[in-house]
Amino acid sequence: MAEDLFNEQTLSTTSDYSAKDIEILEGLEPVRRRPGMYIGGTDETSYHHLAAEILDNAMDEAVAGYASVIEMELYADGSVRVKDNGRGIPVDPHPKYPDKSALEVIMTSLHSGGKFGGKAYAVSGGLHGVGAAVVNALSSEMTIEVARDKTLWV
Repeated sequence: MAEDLFNEQTLSTTSDYSAKDIEILEGLEPVRRRPGMYIGGTDETSYHHLAAEILDNAMDEAVAGYASVIEMELYADGSVRVKDNGRGIPVDPHPKYPDKSALEVIMTSLHSGGKFGGKAYAVSGGLHGVGAAVVNALSSEMTIEVARDKTLWV
């Protein structure tokens, strides 16, 4: 079997595949290029999955005892609005990225969130650190309002 790997008949006569052909997708680009990997497809069901991701975040606040009201509105143009009276996404600078708020990190970085260590939430739904960023990546427009410390952040 191993000798077949080096048989002249199996070797290509030209080798134009090199390191320069290897792409590195960063930030939210992998989501935009391959949305199905993150939400299962690009059909109507997948669209509903995006809305559910944001709803899951509000529900996590309620289950943890930090929110008592959750509102979700679906509009004719396909947009969605989710509102809760939870703690609000942190807006202070993130320790690892001091030039970015935690809100920006959560919305623009895959695998970021408060659900990994178990301190902020004992139980949670969603994609655990990719949900909000995936929704952001696949939305044509996204507005976030965070009410925190008696200030409204937009």
